Amino acid sequence: MKDFPARHLALQGASNFRDLGGYPTADGRITRWRQIFRSNHLGQLTAADIEIVRALGVRSAFDFRGVEERAAGVCVVNEIAVHSLPIEPTVVAALRAELGRGRLTAPVALELMRESYRNYVRHNTASFRNLFGHLLEDRAPLVIHCTAGKDRTGFASALILHALGVSDDVIAEDYLLTNQHYKRDASNVSDLPADVLDAIGNVEASYLAAAFEAVGSEYGDLETYLRDGLELGTPERIALKARYLQS
Repeated sequence: MKDFPARHLALQGASNFRDLGGYPTADGRITRWRQIFRSNHLGQLTAADIEIVRALGVRSAFDFRGVEERAAGVCVVNEIAVHSLPIEPTVVAALRAELGRGRLTAPVALELMRESYRNYVRHNTASFRNLFGHLLEDRAPLVIHCTAGKDRTGFASALILHALGVSDDVIAEDYLLTNQHYKRDASNVSDLPADVLDAIGNVEASYLAAAFEAVGSEYGDLETYLRDGLELGTPERIALKARYLQS
């Protein structure tokens, strides 16, 4: 049996650093290993972690964090070129507003998470479009990340895998791997209830589904979104597959 590279790299300072390689596509190819990684932020990597990331040859990072988030956790690998594709976080503020009104429950938190995913499509498509522009410029090996590497990064990763021809089931499996690997920062003491923290500290299939529901309502279908929202026409799709797939 052929040995495959590890999908999850157990770094001490980043719990959710994973490879998008090795996934089968509709045309019988697989996504290339060690080209596109997804992660939580890179501001707490240890010296040993930095050596691992350097050995992977990562040269670009695409950072979906907002302004304050970026300032709180600057990438510690000096040779990585960081490209900011900001999507300001909204969920915690919305949760605190509901808490102040006395209406915050776990189901409310789940719906606020789903709404934030819908808003990725409604309000933040430009950031995802810019990501694909960079992917087409061939800046790999590269890493895509936000703070936790699960929501903004999760949707971006799903879009990449869709554009490369990976099946919905496999995309969902990759998305849900966050629940196995992501470790919340224990130093972030929160005023939010424990069941609410659980709702926002994990990922659920319904979150990703909400984003794709918004794709349907805003653009009609995913292929139209890829073409019109993300500006991935036939030549761009062919170029992406040539770069990031192998036989």
